[in-house]
Amino acid sequence: MARGKVRHFDPKAFLAQSGVGRTLLQYKKRQAIFAQGEPADAVFYIQKGRAKVTVVSNQGKEAAIALLGPEDFVGEGCITSHQPQRIASATAITECCVLRIEKQAMLNVLHRENAFSDLFVAYLVMRNNQIQEDLVDQLFNSAEKRLARTLLLLGRFGKEGRSEIVLPKISQETLAEMVGTTRARVNFFMNRFRRLGFIQYNSGGLEIHSSLLDIVLHD
Repeated sequence: MARGKVRHFDPKAFLAQSGVGRTLLQYKKRQAIFAQGEPADAVFYIQKGRAKVTVVSNQGKEAAIALLGPEDFVGEGCITSHQPQRIASATAITECCVLRIEKQAMLNVLHRENAFSDLFVAYLVMRNNQIQEDLVDQLFNSAEKRLARTLLLLGRFGKEGRSEIVLPKISQETLAEMVGTTRARVNFFMNRFRRLGFIQYNSGGLEIHSSLLDIVLHD
């Protein structure tokens, strides 16, 4: 009796295309992906582009808490029973291609496919580690060093062996929110980085050189 063919599940293929419970969506720059207070009914996976996550306090003050890019999940808190509504907003800061995965479809694949569960858990651990590093950075490092680290993280410095990275244009107000300082301070440090040759503005956005690491590593 011939053996049946073993089914192979590819998490990357699952995240690359639409299907049952999965929809590919296109977002324009500044378009909302979801808003704080809306029903938390889906997880989003960024295929292309960049998005920011913001929170508005009861007093109406808005703060950017994350800037995300390709291969990042956003809105993943919906898979728990403790988050029936969005606790933050996600907005495209460039044109984005995003896969929307309905909550039940996400739960199904997590329960059914170990390969996908492993990928998702690894991502959550990485994000948790980054949040802890961000907290340490906020508590102990200068605003200049925090800004340098933020720029390197946004460009995913070192990924695929790149020594230079180009970021889409991001406002200094957004960077100030991320770093926890004022726009004036961000402007001062960005001008300093440019004079020292660590960054360069061009038509494609902001070019960041590996030498910016000197700011992060310098005591």
